[in-house]
Amino acid sequence: MLEIVGRRYDSDRAVRIEIEKDRILRITPAADTPGLPYVAPGFCDLQINGYQGVEFNDPKLTVEQVRKAALSQDQFGVTRYLATCTTDSEQVFTDSFGTIAKAMDDLPEVAARIAGIHMEGPYIAPDDGPRGAHPRQHVREPDWDEFCRIQEAARGKIKLLTLSPEYVGSAAFIKQVVASGVLVAIGHTKATTDQIRAAVDAGARMSTHLGNGAHPRIKRHPNYIWDQLAEDRLVASLIADGHHLPAAVVKAMVRAKTPARCVLVSDITGLGGMPPGRYATGLGDLEVLESGKLVLAGQRDILAGASQPIHLCVANVMQFAGISLQTAVEMASTLPARLIGESDRGLEAGEAANLVLFDLPKDENSPLTIRMTVNGGVVVYKR
Repeated sequence: MLEIVGRRYDSDRAVRIEIEKDRILRITPAADTPGLPYVAPGFCDLQINGYQGVEFNDPKLTVEQVRKAALSQDQFGVTRYLATCTTDSEQVFTDSFGTIAKAMDDLPEVAARIAGIHMEGPYIAPDDGPRGAHPRQHVREPDWDEFCRIQEAARGKIKLLTLSPEYVGSAAFIKQVVASGVLVAIGHTKATTDQIRAAVDAGARMSTHLGNGAHPRIKRHPNYIWDQLAEDRLVASLIADGHHLPAAVVKAMVRAKTPARCVLVSDITGLGGMPPGRYATGLGDLEVLESGKLVLAGQRDILAGASQPIHLCVANVMQFAGISLQTAVEMASTLPARLIGESDRGLEAGEAANLVLFDLPKDENSPLTIRMTVNGGVVVYKR
């Protein structure tokens, strides 16, 4: 039996958590001693593209690389996440997803961490700006038969599809995808007010990294950012790494949507954890700046994903939006877990023993300090 003593993230009370096998057996009061770390449900990141040289968008992806990327997030308190692939050819999707699915089926340590697959594209806006760093040559209209072929290659493990509902037939396509059990998000879009409403009526429930994947200049109003902010049926994912959205924008979006309709994602890529410099990738030449910002090489404004993990986003959103520790943690743990159909009960007896122990940030530029990560009742990271 594993015992953990920490300070609950939601009540600030010292507790002893007893873990038997992969479940929380009981939680009881403990002596409140100085220096106790906070304890919270492990983070659930819906958008991880890779880490430290491993990109899920890779036709030569191996099972061992998937394992490496899966275990890499232990140090950041992530216990569940969606392996994410962005716009590419059908062949790359089927090859990559097939490898991810095989790793999940064959390796218990991968299945314990990767909850499924996030297919980000290719049914997105072709325009510069909304398209972001996604390659134009692979952007295309929604195709149900193609999606079914890719889902078959993924062994049914696609849990989230990000698309733009601007195409003729988008609403009907969304209904089919939702009926198949996949969460649909709006993202990388230039959709009109009516198209966004039709997508939500058809079952879309989320906005992917709202405020990013957008034109540098858009009509004051109406526009697709206001429309998604105002739509109460949409939960907004936000990248609060300090690069993708200014602090004031994060604050305004959290206030507008309410924290209950916001989740944090890292959007971290294979260049996460890599030193500053220029790198050749499947998206072309990318550059990690000294600040940690990840951009298309040769300029400093067009982002190409992120290089910062989610524990920094948790720390930042508290500072940017003026919200409590409990609220910030739940935006990165129980709320995203709920979206993909996993338990959202958090620290309760009988729940899976997926936990993170941490200290608060040292200063306004620091992430949480992760002391320990427990996945399925096993200590997988200890500082």
